[in-house]
Amino acid sequence: MPTLSDYVNVFGEATAVLHEKGYQVWYAEASKLFFAEKDGWDFAADSPTALLGVVAIYEARQPKAYREYWWSTPHDWDFAAMPRQPNRPYRSVMRRD
Repeated sequence: MPTLSDYVNVFGEATAVLHEKGYQVWYAEASKLFFAEKDGWDFAADSPTALLGVVAIYEARQPKAYREYWWSTPHDWDFAAMPRQPNRPYRSVMRRD
């Protein structure tokens, strides 16, 4: 079992983190989507944890202005070639003595 997983019992914490970061957060019943906004940059996702992930992309890329595909940058990572297991052995903190 992982140390933390995307599950409904983490949703409250995810929205609290967004709020602490200064985002306004809301749920739109009509679209069944979660939203966050800060400084005019707005984001939507199917769950609060996914919303936190989308905001993390914004914070990592730090766009100065909006442009099409602002979040897409050149990199060496190939999602389609993602490994099916860890590249190196590790011991979860949950299993450490």
